[in-house]
Amino acid sequence: MLTTATMKRRPTPPGEMLLEEFLRPAGITQVELAARMGVPIQRVNSVIAGRRAVTAETAILLSRALGTTAALWLNLQIAVDLWDAEHRLARSRPRSKGRSGSRNLAPTRGSTG
Repeated sequence: MLTTATMKRRPTPPGEMLLEEFLRPAGITQVELAARMGVPIQRVNSVIAGRRAVTAETAILLSRALGTTAALWLNLQIAVDLWDAEHRLARSRPRSKGRSGSRNLAPTRGSTG
């Protein structure tokens, strides 16, 4: 199973998807999209530039303006966030040698409390 931990490249950010798969092919400008969404142009531009994450509210506004689902935009954002977190944690935590350093927090059969 492919997970964020096993992916070698960072998932496509929602801003890149927005620009390359929606705005450019449809000939929609960032200014036009911002007007359709009822938000300042800076909000759209910051998402496209990767300086701002897609929030639930932004996802809903994007879905309404572009005829998609809010889940599309949130799932793209979550994939990027998980990948970033996995790789940030992997760099900051030294790897233990063997299994003696790892702790299994799941309860075992027959264990109590």
